Amino acid sequence: MCGVSGEILKAVKAEAKEGKISCPQARKLAEKLKVSPLEVGRVANHLGIKIYGCELGCF
Repeated sequence: MCGVSGEILKAVKAEAKEGKISCPQARKLAEKLKVSPLEVGRVANHLGIKIYGCELGCF
């Protein structure tokens, strides 16, 4: 995926258990990595990881 740090890819993969990640987990991960939640969402989509339990409609 062009323009995406390997660190973000690794972090999203590590956080996603069984191919999914919760919305609060994704937002915390974005904050930790100092990227937007949208960027985490894009990476998750690229990796085929489902974001569930969306509370704010971010993903």
